[in-house]
Amino acid sequence: MKKQPKHYTAKEKIAIAKRRLLEQVPLCDKRELRLGRTAVLIFAANDRMNQILIEHLDPAAWRAKPPGKARTIAAIFTHMHNVRTKWVRLTAPHLKVPRQLNRAHCTPKQARAGLAESAAGCAEMLAEALGGAGRVEKFHRDGWARPWPVGVEMLCYMISHEAHHRGQVCMLAHQLGFPLKSAYQIWNWEKLWKECGSPGRLGCDS
Repeated sequence: MKKQPKHYTAKEKIAIAKRRLLEQVPLCDKRELRLGRTAVLIFAANDRMNQILIEHLDPAAWRAKPPGKARTIAAIFTHMHNVRTKWVRLTAPHLKVPRQLNRAHCTPKQARAGLAESAAGCAEMLAEALGGAGRVEKFHRDGWARPWPVGVEMLCYMISHEAHHRGQVCMLAHQLGFPLKSAYQIWNWEKLWKECGSPGRLGCDS
């Protein structure tokens, strides 16, 4: 009887990405190992911020129509997930690419699950790219853009894209009459770092 493939949760996938990085220790420079491991944790903390915003967002704000031609909050979060799937598909095609989300029908629960899955895919991609021994050599941010050699710039670009859209979400929620009063939690990096599995404190080798 053919063995069925195991389906991992997004949290388990992030843990696997970190473990795979540790398995590369004999092949990596210690500085590369730390960079790759820290990049995985940073992106996991970045996604935890997204999860916090959706958790505390008033359900009525999810599809509320903003003024002008601005995206809804639902469309912003689905865009963030879908862009991640593009990064993985173009940069690390040997990895499993998460399914895209449909912004017209996506619920907050589906967005949270999709973002967790795409965060795990990005974490594995970063582990291979920055750990020094993977198959990822260039970062493709889009089909039209010139690829970059992998490096810390890759992580900075990914985080900047998501931070920009988190800012949009917070601003829209306020403008629509649903202020995110718990948004301050995304600045508690010590707590985020611990929640994402770091055995050490910020600034220490994790």
